[in-house]
Amino acid sequence: MRQPITKIKTYARKKTEDLTDKTIHQKNSFQKFLINVAEVSMFITNVFKNTFGRGFEFREFIKQCFQIGNKSLGLISVTGLIIGLVLTIQARPVLVDFGAVTMLPGMVTISIIREMGPVITALICAGKIGSSMGAEIGSMRVTEQIDAMEVSSANPIKFLIVPRILAATLMLPILVLYADALGILGGWLAANIKGDVSFVLFITQAFGDVQFIDLFPAIIKTFFFGAVIGMVGCYKGFNAGRGTESVGIAANSAVVMSSLLVIIVDLIAVQITDII
Repeated sequence: MRQPITKIKTYARKKTEDLTDKTIHQKNSFQKFLINVAEVSMFITNVFKNTFGRGFEFREFIKQCFQIGNKSLGLISVTGLIIGLVLTIQARPVLVDFGAVTMLPGMVTISIIREMGPVITALICAGKIGSSMGAEIGSMRVTEQIDAMEVSSANPIKFLIVPRILAATLMLPILVLYADALGILGGWLAANIKGDVSFVLFITQAFGDVQFIDLFPAIIKTFFFGAVIGMVGCYKGFNAGRGTESVGIAANSAVVMSSLLVIIVDLIAVQITDII
């Protein structure tokens, strides 16, 4: 009788230990979540304080604007042109079946301006700009350059973070407008593959259906896209670990998180626009 009782006690003890370990793990996960929320809140607060404080680094801001626009211009050009080409080629046969080919320029233009242009451009910039910021600032953290700035009484938030976030916030709407223009141009090129439409007629039909409510919300949300991309990229790089592998982790997590937040912000913006 003693042997079965001993087995039961051993099994009960293992179960108790497993439940205890699971409870401790859940508590640790919850504590890590609260710590992350506190770190993000403090980071955002410091960014806002230094943004509206004195001593704005205007030269660094112009430098980051040039780098963000210059690095992304080629990829945005190709992507914007292809968006217009693909959207027109895919939509034209359906409109031909319904005898509504004249609606093609307006449909393509509204689709690009309202959704396709801003979201796809923001996702490309999240991969291009977000990873660049995360890797660059993360390497500064690993090589202790940020620590050296703090020791020498320099403010790394004001010099490194704020110019990058503001540059991303300003440059993304410009890149989106550029991508929209190339998308409309691509739509005109695709319309002439199986037809003969003059550029003036295509533009007249395209912008004849565009209203202010189509353009204004699309431009406003791109500012939030840029702010999210810059904020996430800088945060991941600024809080990178000490090892060299943490640079890659910071860049990768910056791309993933900023892309997800761009989609969430777009969903919120669409709901607000629908209510208005």
